[in-house]
Parts: sequence; structure tokens; C-alpha cells
Amino acid sequence: MKAAVIVFPGSNCDQDMFYAIKEGLGEEVEYVWHTETSLDGFDAVLIPGGFSYGDYLRSGAIARFANIMPAVIQAAKEGKPVLGVCNGFQILLEAGLLPGAMLRNRDLKFICETVPLKVVNPNTQFTSEYKQDEIIQIPIAHGEGNYYCNEETLAELKANNQIVFTYDSQNPNGSLADIAGIVNKEGNVLGMMPHPERAADLVLGNDDGLKLFQSILKHWRDYHAAYTS
Repeated sequence: MKAAVIVFPGSNCDQDMFYAIKEGLGEEVEYVWHTETSLDGFDAVLIPGGFSYGDYLRSGAIARFANIMPAVIQAAKEGKPVLGVCNGFQILLEAGLLPGAMLRNRDLKFICETVPLKVVNPNTQFTSEYKQDEIIQIPIAHGEGNYYCNEETLAELKANNQIVFTYDSQNPNGSLADIAGIVNKEGNVLGMMPHPERAADLVLGNDDGLKLFQSILKHWRDYHAAYTS
């Protein structure tokens, strides 16, 4: 598997994402600068956290118009896994690849801590290595992680089992329905505010996030095994 880590001015979790693929999985990975226009040859697309373009206007609003974004959208349409974490999630929302929007945290403060997440849907290509309702510990670091959507969209998310992660026992930012991560209807685009790449190696004290990347790899291998056998 060959993964692309998209880098915007202000990205600051790109190296963590790169490390998770290179060292955690032992797979091929490259940085792709936001001015590029093609993602040909890549099997997965990863949009890291940070403060793209300084979060001017609002988080992800400028990055959504970067040269690389049409290629990201095309990769999603082709069924390739697209993962957006924190600022990456915000960019996916701005690009219309996921429904809803992000508001400022309930207490209007930046939050940086490790929180418990519940795996609500383990039947996705991002979560197959987890168990139903498994509780994992994943760091968060954001000022605008308060997920919001209208009642109709929330009903659709629930009906289609698109809510993948929820905050467990505490809601740090006021997110609607405790939502921490969602997928698109097709199941190949995941946006989540917590940072699995910051919990992908025991040297960091926690590797609960590694299974997410292992799930992506497993799905890719199973898919190619099915079509090459």
C-alpha cells in the first residue's frame, strides 16, 4: 500500500501521520504538497491535523480550495480510503466530502488531552481491527471540534450507521450526539477529531490508534487479494 500525506501551510501532524504508516505499518508513504494536482499511484489519502492556512476565515475553509483538493475528491469518488484527522476532518467537511460543520468548543477553549472513545461502528475499512463498543484512549487537540449538523442529517447518520466514534463518559467539546468521527455513506471517507496517529506506538505510552491504520491496510490487502486471485 502506498499512502499520501497531504501537507498544507500550517499542518503540524504530518510527520506523526507519516510515522504511523512508515514505522507502524511498514508501508510506503510520501508527503504531497498542497500545490500538487495529482494523487495518481496512491492507494490511500491522509489529511493530517494542524492549522491549515492559519485557520483564517474558519478551520479548513481556505485549504478546501487548494490545488490538491480536486484530486482528493476524485480519490474519494474512486473508493480509495480518505482519512481526515482534526484539521483534516474540518477540511473534509468544508469540501463537502462529509456532512455537517464544526463549531468552536463549548467552553471556547483549546483542549489538549487524552479522552476515551467508543467504537460505535467496527464494520468499516477504518475500524475492522476494533471490537463493537470497544473503548480506546486517543488524544485530542483542538479549538473547533464541536461537531454540528441539522436533525435530518443526524437522523441519516444514525440510520446509515455513519457514526464511527463517539466520546465515552465525557464530551469534551459539546459535539452533537457525542460524535467524534463519521464516515460518508460509501464508507471510504472518515473524519475524526481525535488523533490516532498520536497513539500509534507504545513508545508514546499508547498504541490504541494503531489498529485504525492496520484496518486500512487490511482492507487494502483483502481487496487486492480478491481481485488478483
